[in-house]
Amino acid sequence: MLLNPADRDPAARTRLIGALATLVILWPLFQAAEVKPGVLFDSGNLKVIGNFLAGFLPPETGAEFMGYLAKATLETLAIATAGMALAFLIAVPMGYLATGAGREKATLNPVTRSLLTILRGIPELVWALIFVRVFGLGPAAGVLALGLTYGGMLAKVYAEILESVDAAPARALRHNGAGRPLAILYGLIPQASKELASYTVYRWECAIRASVVMGFVGAGGLGQLMDQAMKMLNGGEAATILLTFMVLVFAADGFSGWLRRALDTPPANHASPFGWRSIGLLVTLIVAIFASFRLLDIGFGELFSAEAAHSIGEFIAGFFPPDLSADWLAKVGKGIWETLAISVVGTLLAAIAGLLLALPKWRAPFSFLLNTLRSVPELVWATITALAVGLGPFAGVLALALHTAGVLGRLYAEALDNAPPTPGNALRLTGAPGGLAFLYGTLPGAAPQLIAYTLYRWEMNIRMAAILGFVGAGGLGQLLYFELSLFHHAQASTVIIAMLLLSIAVDQASAWLRQRMR
Repeated sequence: MLLNPADRDPAARTRLIGALATLVILWPLFQAAEVKPGVLFDSGNLKVIGNFLAGFLPPETGAEFMGYLAKATLETLAIATAGMALAFLIAVPMGYLATGAGREKATLNPVTRSLLTILRGIPELVWALIFVRVFGLGPAAGVLALGLTYGGMLAKVYAEILESVDAAPARALRHNGAGRPLAILYGLIPQASKELASYTVYRWECAIRASVVMGFVGAGGLGQLMDQAMKMLNGGEAATILLTFMVLVFAADGFSGWLRRALDTPPANHASPFGWRSIGLLVTLIVAIFASFRLLDIGFGELFSAEAAHSIGEFIAGFFPPDLSADWLAKVGKGIWETLAISVVGTLLAAIAGLLLALPKWRAPFSFLLNTLRSVPELVWATITALAVGLGPFAGVLALALHTAGVLGRLYAEALDNAPPTPGNALRLTGAPGGLAFLYGTLPGAAPQLIAYTLYRWEMNIRMAAILGFVGAGGLGQLLYFELSLFHHAQASTVIIAMLLLSIAVDQASAWLRQRMR
């Protein structure tokens, strides 16, 4: 007797309806993203990308170029370190104002929270492009851009961490007459110190990647050197820069991991609340910050002088009022839809590739590939994919997919390792093939974490999709780059506002989806 498929799998009908609904939703997005896989195999495009990649060999190793490379590498590290120092100075007071921790009633500050949303909602590359127009080419623009965007990120996370710890010690201090700053300092920070330090170190690691990307708009470092090599079609130099950046990312990952482990390890000398190791790390950090500003030849006085404030004020005033004409809003609306399509389709393709690369039987041979994919910035991937498929949103989709596949593949592998093994083992014991045991046993246990990682990454990808157009990959970034190049500040202002609103909308949508999936 033949069984109806619905009898074998009670959820079959629900899955079918869900799959059809997904196709209906995704089809317009694939159309907007101009996904045309056949273009990848076009003979003309294959010849162009083949000639370009062939030019990468052999990598450039000349003494003069290596000197420039060493200087750019140090500059990249210095931009990341100085930018994080500035971000920390912004994050501490802003986080204090934003959080409800330490108050008698845990009320939030909506004005400060809104300001933090603006700071982190505008991508650092956009800030860098604006500051390059004010300060000229060089690292000052990169340091300020990192300081603002990462200051907003740090402040938000600092506030949330302080709100998540036990509030009883702080309340006890307040009831005994201590002010709110002292209640936070002695009641909350000791509980949250490791998590605060760990997240700050992680953000420094991210800042190194960001400092490379900002070089593409003239903010110094390896990115600026890479941009020059790519524009001159000097593949040998580009290959050497790319290899250097990959080594830098791997080294930063390793150092960041070691530093977080060191912060998590209790000090050997329990008589001291910090221990000599923590004091040594703090001294090293202070020296590194001063050395970074000295290397970049910029100081806080230069960044926050009255002259700089006047220049920034005059420049920003030119962005108001934004252009709200019907024709321009229609163009911006098209750019929003294109950017959304790039982020969704790129993240979806990355999720599929990342899951395949994270499968246990394939993980070992492809671990290096995962590290390589995520170590190359999206903007570099976009430059390469634009040669493969031409300018437009499809190049942005491929760039996002390649980089994000490396990120999600690593995260997916950890989630699959942490999934409960019992269901999969039970299915194997009943004679089910390994593939079915994974699909119906292991995968459901890891699914909530996999979905959460994917949605978090989509939030980040919407910001990146908005700036991939700087190298011709479509979306809002292409509009913004074009208008700023023509000094059409009113039109550029509308695009920046659209970027911010799109970023906020995606954040809210992602948070809602995560809550529904719990």
